[in-house]
Amino acid sequence: MAQRLHLVFGGELVDPAKSVFRNVDDIHVVGIFPNYQAAYNAWKAEAQRTVDNAHMRYFIAHLHRLRDEDAEASSTEVLGS
Repeated sequence: MAQRLHLVFGGELVDPAKSVFRNVDDIHVVGIFPNYQAAYNAWKAEAQRTVDNAHMRYFIAHLHRLRDEDAEASSTEVLGS
Protein backbone atom coordinates (compact mmCIF):
# COMPACT_ATOMS: atom_id res chain seq x y z
CA MET A 1 0.00 0.00 0.00
CA ALA A 2 1.25 3.47 -0.89
CA GLN A 3 2.14 5.86 1.87
CA ARG A 4 -0.14 8.90 2.02
CA LEU A 5 1.83 11.76 3.55
CA HIS A 6 0.24 15.07 4.52
CA LEU A 7 1.93 18.41 5.23
CA VAL A 8 0.39 20.87 7.68
CA PHE A 9 1.51 24.49 7.36
CA GLY A 10 0.18 27.99 7.80
CA GLY A 11 0.83 31.62 8.36
CA GLU A 12 -0.54 35.12 8.18
CA LEU A 13 -2.42 36.03 5.01
CA VAL A 14 -2.49 39.41 3.27
CA ASP A 15 -6.28 39.17 3.01
CA PRO A 16 -8.43 36.59 4.85
CA ALA A 17 -10.44 36.05 1.64
CA LYS A 18 -7.35 34.91 -0.32
CA SER A 19 -4.57 32.36 0.15
CA VAL A 20 -1.62 34.74 -0.25
CA PHE A 21 0.87 34.77 2.62
CA ARG A 22 2.00 38.12 4.03
CA ASN A 23 5.60 36.86 4.40
CA VAL A 24 6.62 33.50 2.96
CA ASP A 25 9.68 33.44 5.23
CA ASP A 26 7.34 33.29 8.23
CA ILE A 27 5.33 30.25 7.11
CA HIS A 28 4.95 27.86 10.04
CA VAL A 29 5.57 24.25 9.01
CA VAL A 30 3.77 22.18 11.62
CA GLY A 31 4.97 18.86 10.22
CA ILE A 32 4.49 15.92 7.88
CA PHE A 33 2.02 13.28 8.98
CA PRO A 34 1.51 9.64 7.92
CA ASN A 35 -2.27 9.89 7.46
CA TYR A 36 -5.05 12.41 7.09
CA GLN A 37 -6.41 11.96 10.61
CA ALA A 38 -3.08 12.85 12.23
CA ALA A 39 -2.71 15.84 9.87
CA TYR A 40 -6.25 16.97 10.63
CA ASN A 41 -5.61 16.80 14.38
CA ALA A 42 -2.45 18.92 14.00
CA TRP A 43 -4.26 21.36 11.69
CA LYS A 44 -7.15 21.71 14.12
CA ALA A 45 -4.84 22.35 17.09
CA GLU A 46 -3.00 25.14 15.22
CA ALA A 47 -6.22 26.63 13.85
CA GLN A 48 -7.73 26.74 17.33
CA ARG A 49 -4.53 28.19 18.82
CA THR A 50 -4.65 31.12 16.36
CA VAL A 51 -8.44 31.58 16.20
CA ASP A 52 -8.24 35.19 17.44
CA ASN A 53 -6.20 36.30 14.40
CA ALA A 54 -8.49 36.42 11.34
CA HIS A 55 -5.47 36.60 9.03
CA MET A 56 -3.92 33.32 10.24
CA ARG A 57 -4.71 30.21 8.22
CA TYR A 58 -3.45 26.65 8.32
CA PHE A 59 -3.66 24.19 5.46
CA ILE A 60 -3.29 20.46 4.84
CA ALA A 61 -1.37 19.58 1.67
CA HIS A 62 -1.78 16.05 0.35
CA LEU A 63 1.85 15.29 -0.52
CA HIS A 64 0.98 11.90 -1.98
CA ARG A 65 -0.98 13.66 -4.73
CA LEU A 66 2.13 15.49 -5.93
CA ARG A 67 3.80 12.31 -7.10
CA ASP A 68 2.51 9.65 -9.45
CA GLU A 69 4.52 6.54 -8.63
CA ASP A 70 3.23 4.70 -11.72
CA ALA A 71 4.43 7.34 -14.18
CA GLU A 72 7.93 7.11 -15.62
CA ALA A 73 8.53 10.77 -14.67
CA SER A 74 6.14 12.70 -12.49
CA SER A 75 5.32 16.34 -13.14
CA THR A 76 7.53 17.39 -10.21
CA GLU A 77 10.54 15.59 -11.70
CA VAL A 78 9.96 17.26 -15.09
CA LEU A 79 10.03 20.70 -13.43
CA GLY A 80 13.43 19.95 -11.90
CA SER A 81 15.04 18.90 -15.21
